[in-house]
Amino acid sequence: MQTLAHWDGGPGPWILFFPLIWAAVVLGVVTVLRRTVWRGRRGPWRAVADAAPSGDSPIAMLGRRFASGEIDEDEYWRRLSVLDEQFGRTTGKGGAA
Repeated sequence: MQTLAHWDGGPGPWILFFPLIWAAVVLGVVTVLRRTVWRGRRGPWRAVADAAPSGDSPIAMLGRRFASGEIDEDEYWRRLSVLDEQFGRTTGKGGAA
């Protein structure tokens, strides 16, 4: 029985390096593209960063109005449910004390 350790005219153990070489090439190309060409564009890796409400978003403004006492809790949750449907917020409803 021949194994890869005994090279008798076959490909030998070096054939195991070809998948590793291709993986390194693909990883290198993706890394270069992410750092240069795709830098200014929105990519799938930025979806997590966009999930949090920014300072000018309607959800953040609603939270500020609730925190300052302009609206009560019932009004806050009613408006937040409408904004969740419209803007598709991905985080759960946490308590805003």
